[in-house]
Amino acid sequence: MFEYSARPDLLNSRIIMVTGAGRGIGEAAAKAYAAHGATVLLLGKNEDNLNRVYDEIEAAGWPQPAVIPFNLETALPHQYDELAATVEREFGRLDGVLHNAGIVGPRTPIEQLSGDNFMRVMQVNVNAAFMLTSTLLPLLKLSNDASVVFTSSSVGRKGRAYWGAYAVSKFATEGLMQVLADELDGSAPVRSNSINPGATRTDMRAKAYPGENPANNPLPADIMPVYLYLMGPDSAAINGQALDAQ
Repeated sequence: MFEYSARPDLLNSRIIMVTGAGRGIGEAAAKAYAAHGATVLLLGKNEDNLNRVYDEIEAAGWPQPAVIPFNLETALPHQYDELAATVEREFGRLDGVLHNAGIVGPRTPIEQLSGDNFMRVMQVNVNAAFMLTSTLLPLLKLSNDASVVFTSSSVGRKGRAYWGAYAVSKFATEGLMQVLADELDGSAPVRSNSINPGATRTDMRAKAYPGENPANNPLPADIMPVYLYLMGPDSAAINGQALDAQ
């Protein structure tokens, strides 16, 4: 496990957007960021899940979050512009974005993978992350110390049979992270890195590995040290790096 102990006020006064914040790793990250002082913008497509996370953060007495219902699979360019305008109007800047939302898609041989399924995975995992990043970058540049964190996978660093669209999307995610990191290096107070969460007890993992005993994998809350590290000031010098949560 990534060794790091975050001080309680690590993210005080920071404004951080988390995509896919309604469950799994996104929910755990949103709560971890809020617990360490951040105002968290909860973005996702299931408003009921987002509202539940909102209520739990409020009940804990952490900074009041914001709920942003947004479907990354169907969103059009003008909706990203409207989202950025809303964030600017309500918060004035962004100090971080965690690109956590993603879908696995069918695990089949390339030969049997339909174009529709391939493009759907790329839309959610790559195109949406690009659109969100490029649209929000001006707000991130208004921060004194901003962090963009992409979610990768071991199959996005070494391809593996039957991981098809998902693996390709994660290779693309690593490329997007690296290009952004190189462009920002020394030119803006924004850094770009990726995290491979590894095997974690989530619904997505259960669907990908139905025969696996989920109890053998850590809970999302257990892998939060690296998520806190990359979103806080202690990682200010880290840029263009692919880190592992486990």
